[in-house]
Amino acid sequence: MNPASPYPIGTPGTPWGAAEKAAWLARQPIRRSYADEVLARLKAAVPARAELLQYGVLDYTRLGLPRYPLHALRSRDWNPERPTVLVTGGVHGYETSGVQGALQWVATEFDRHAASVNLLVLPCLSPWAYETINRWNPDALDPNRQFRAGSPAAESALAMACVAANAPSVDLHVDLHETTDTDNSEFGPAKAARDGKVFDWHAIPDGFYLVGDTERPAPEFQRALVAAVREVTHIADADEHGCIIGTPLEQPGVIHYAKRELGLCGGMTGARFVTTTEVYPDSPTATPAQCNQAQVVTVTAAIAYLLGA
Repeated sequence: MNPASPYPIGTPGTPWGAAEKAAWLARQPIRRSYADEVLARLKAAVPARAELLQYGVLDYTRLGLPRYPLHALRSRDWNPERPTVLVTGGVHGYETSGVQGALQWVATEFDRHAASVNLLVLPCLSPWAYETINRWNPDALDPNRQFRAGSPAAESALAMACVAANAPSVDLHVDLHETTDTDNSEFGPAKAARDGKVFDWHAIPDGFYLVGDTERPAPEFQRALVAAVREVTHIADADEHGCIIGTPLEQPGVIHYAKRELGLCGGMTGARFVTTTEVYPDSPTATPAQCNQAQVVTVTAAIAYLLGA
């Protein structure tokens, strides 16, 4: 979509009401299967040191949509003397390597690290959005702005409850995301239309970057992760204004957001170390396998840094 073109739903400058949200929902077809691509993989190969738990059900039958069971993997041998690591993926369901990278990390790395740290992995927080390749949930809410008390997004509320029940003290949180061309062609314009605002366009950075927390910047931690990922795929450069997606660069490959203030997933715990990955799957020089591997490498490097800190 041309940034100058109005979004095809609603009236420019007027926030959406129920009718516009219903019209938006009607435009969201199922494009892939959460059951086949996520749940089947989880259930087929649970690591020896993990237990698979269901932490809730997303029930959208009121909208004529299915119920989605939500699953997490937790260390079977939980030891309160060990540091605790939380990995989340699929907060934005359309960000494919956030989900598939989490699943790949579980398959290849979970058992190797479970002897040193307690692990809780939520690989796909937003299954409807995964199936429809979407940023929002069916209520036209971005779950990654709803990690706060009384959250109206069930995806966020159930994830927070799962973490509180299973990992009340977290030392490291890695939240797996992507930045895609559709952020400019679809999701940014849709958000602007929903909110009755003008779309704030920014160039999509070509490459991997991290979003640290303004309150917990941990620059050496972030630097170590960027260095590890650089061996797998390229790191995004700042634009001519020294920014990535409108935010000033703190160091190569790293920007900061106020995660708690914004209601981001990365702000839901008091972890000493927290980061959000941003892989660029639309790059002409990156493959889906590289994107998944970048997510895997980030989690593994983050654990190594935690244990050496």
